[in-house]
Amino acid sequence: MKTPREIIQDVVKQAKPFNPEGETAQAPYQPRQVVLSRGSSLTPAPVRWLWKHWLARGKLHILAGPPGQGKTTIAMSLAATVSTGGMWPDGTQCEPGNVLIWSGEDDPADTLLPRLIAAGADPARCYFIEGVREAGEVHPFDPAIDFARLEAAAKEVGDVRFLLVDPVVSAVAGDDNKNSGVRRSLQPLVDLAAKIDLAVLGISHFSKGGAGNDPTSRVVGSVAYSAVARVVMVAAKMPNSANGSNRVLARSKSNIGPDNGGFEYSTDQIEILDGIQASYVKWGNAIEGNARDLLAEPEETGERPGELSDIMELLKGELVDDNWTPANDVKKRIEQMGFTNKQVWKASTKLGVIRKKVDMTGGWYWRLPPGTGNTEAEKDA
Repeated sequence: MKTPREIIQDVVKQAKPFNPEGETAQAPYQPRQVVLSRGSSLTPAPVRWLWKHWLARGKLHILAGPPGQGKTTIAMSLAATVSTGGMWPDGTQCEPGNVLIWSGEDDPADTLLPRLIAAGADPARCYFIEGVREAGEVHPFDPAIDFARLEAAAKEVGDVRFLLVDPVVSAVAGDDNKNSGVRRSLQPLVDLAAKIDLAVLGISHFSKGGAGNDPTSRVVGSVAYSAVARVVMVAAKMPNSANGSNRVLARSKSNIGPDNGGFEYSTDQIEILDGIQASYVKWGNAIEGNARDLLAEPEETGERPGELSDIMELLKGELVDDNWTPANDVKKRIEQMGFTNKQVWKASTKLGVIRKKVDMTGGWYWRLPPGTGNTEAEKDA
């Protein structure tokens, strides 16, 4: 005969765990475990580009620069291109898709939509994130906590290819100068990009001072912003441009492609409706060089008096006929004489050297502009 203690133990063994919903109890709690993937079980996959080497699907990007350089206008141009399947500044075509736009600084009706229209966007493919509905009430959208809800909304819209967060600091809860906190805050944004397979662009600013430093290091706030982003783009004036007034959109960092080169651009105003003006971007030529050199102030070059003229004469000697000459060969020979790449670039710009790229994978070629007196035709004249 069982004792009372043994009877109680039998009852406990046979009894199901208490469940107030009347359903079968869940499996016992399992401790957290690390999930590993064997390399041999994975298949190498290429980066899926929305704009090759500039905007990648499933990745976070940062666009930074000083105030007044048209960063939001650039972002509207990119969004417009996605919405219509238009042409990128390099002449390649984008697959059309829907875009999501959240801005904590500009009003959609009187600022953002007019800029989209000026850029030729399809407004039916552009969705502005205005708030979050909860318990019948609409509350302001908070990028720091509402990404799960945004994921659901994006899936409902479907075919979303591009998300703008302006400014990206809005996605960070707490001190945006602390690396660990910034990384944790940006992770939901990174996860959203991967889950929806869209390109996320966050807009930021340059910190004060630091002219001449690597532009990536000038992104305001923690270095984690630039570290987490796969591509960092900068928009700023280009002091060494031929007319002294052009601006440049350049890559200053990329973990998934080339980290140099860019495009000249300027901004202009257009009347889209009676009494409604909007700014838009006018894209210019493709340019070569790294962002630090392209954005360097003239006084930072430190050349001796007459040194720039010497380099210009050397360039005339290297580019002596009507043929296109590989730019890397020219720069290498002049740099071997003790000059820097930055000085060569400045001298070539002042000289008005014409540049072209044979294709997207080939190198750059230079030639002298007409009127320098060094082409064969001009020598014979």
